[in-house]
Amino acid sequence: MQMSRLSKTHAFACLALFLNAPLTASPFSPLQEESKPEPGAGAGEAPEPNDDAKAEEPVALDITIETGKAKVRDHATIDLPDGWGYLQTKDARFVVEKVWGNPPDAGVLGLVIPSTSKDPREWAYGIITSFEDEGYVKDDDAKDTDYDQLLADMQAGMSEANKQRKKAGYGTVDLVGWAERPHYDSAQKKLYWAKTLRFDDEPSTVLNYDVRILGRHGYLVLQAVAQSDQLAEVAEGSKAVLARTEFVDGKRYEDFDSSIDKVAAYGIGGLIAGKVLLKAGILKVLLKPLLIVGAIVVAAAAKLFGKKKAVEPTTEG
Repeated sequence: MQMSRLSKTHAFACLALFLNAPLTASPFSPLQEESKPEPGAGAGEAPEPNDDAKAEEPVALDITIETGKAKVRDHATIDLPDGWGYLQTKDARFVVEKVWGNPPDAGVLGLVIPSTSKDPREWAYGIITSFEDEGYVKDDDAKDTDYDQLLADMQAGMSEANKQRKKAGYGTVDLVGWAERPHYDSAQKKLYWAKTLRFDDEPSTVLNYDVRILGRHGYLVLQAVAQSDQLAEVAEGSKAVLARTEFVDGKRYEDFDSSIDKVAAYGIGGLIAGKVLLKAGILKVLLKPLLIVGAIVVAAAAKLFGKKKAVEPTTEG
């Protein structure tokens, strides 16, 4: 499983930053703690299977994986590529919250996986889908946005946020740079970009791949997180899903009615930076968009350690 490459320090740094909840070993984790045999146990007894053997045992979640054309509630459809699957809200939240160990999040609408297997160890990564009902996002600023300056502003905001995190006893997170510069397709009204993040000066980095699809009342959010060396794989998969995702009739960008529809308070630049950054700094921006980081970390930590570790709740607003 690729997530096992995360180091212990990295795992708990991410966990403390994003989850603010107890670390609970997944019930599907192959590396649950085993009881050791008593000294003098019968030599003729078959030994307990070791962790490596357990890791090879098949696991099948009680979930429904859709293929073909999947609905994202009443917002949009995804014409899934061959070999891909989609979990609707109930099963998606089960995976995100119970299997990966995240706090409840009613914003999760679905989960796209590059597999049709019910064994989560077969999923190289996952793409969480959600919808932001922020209104119609004007894209007039897209062609004039200075993404280098935007990156610098975001890095400065994260630097300030790290001072607060240290005071609160949490680890730091740094925006290393664009893993893939923002690209906006003005014809399709679709946007994607990728960031490279580093936690607590760890040598390894994490990839945060973001996709936004603009609509009449807001925008669809597709987010995936993986190791940085998975950029090519995650980028290819995310773009394939992006190309096959469309709002339903009546909710598309071109269906906007200025006489009755709400307009968002920010444009493309603000959407990339995070809307909360415009009001209260990047500290709060990171918590929701990077929830999937915590999800992957919990899965990895449960697999690596199979133990509970308490994390003190944060007092951040």
